[in-house]
Amino acid sequence: MKLLTWSFLLLAMVALSRAAAAADATEAPEEEKTNDQGKSDVVKRAAPCNQGWTSINGRLFIYISTPMTWAQAERNCISLGGTLASVHSAQEYSDIQRLILSATSASKETWIGGSDAQEEGVWLWADGSSFGYSHWCQGEPSNGYKMQHCLQMNYSDSKCWDDHLCNVRLPSVCSTRK
Repeated sequence: MKLLTWSFLLLAMVALSRAAAAADATEAPEEEKTNDQGKSDVVKRAAPCNQGWTSINGRLFIYISTPMTWAQAERNCISLGGTLASVHSAQEYSDIQRLILSATSASKETWIGGSDAQEEGVWLWADGSSFGYSHWCQGEPSNGYKMQHCLQMNYSDSKCWDDHLCNVRLPSVCSTRK
């Protein structure tokens, strides 16, 4: 009788574990973060191809309106299954600008995945792809104060690229492969 009871309990535990795993797979977990004012910012995780992602040139992109530092934005993109976006052509840059414009009705300064924090003047994409295309503003990258190591897009009236202080809070664009 005891063996039968233990067998039933074991089967019930396995069934509950499988049900919980299935629920986790279908619901995107939330990650709670605290901002500088001590308020909670809840960031909803989502699997790529979910609502909000836009297909551009064989990759998926999403605009994140929550202002974050570059590192926080990259960590958030990773939690979504991607990285801060890399840009590989003028057309792709224009498409990403349209994505931001459609989400905000403006051309906001926004983090993308370029950084030279590892070595001054050597720009790398967070996704590891080649940094072959650039759209720097005139006089950029300037490395002002010798501390500007992160790439923002839509800078100035020219809507070009600027190296910026990484601890500034901006919206961001994430990308991932399909």
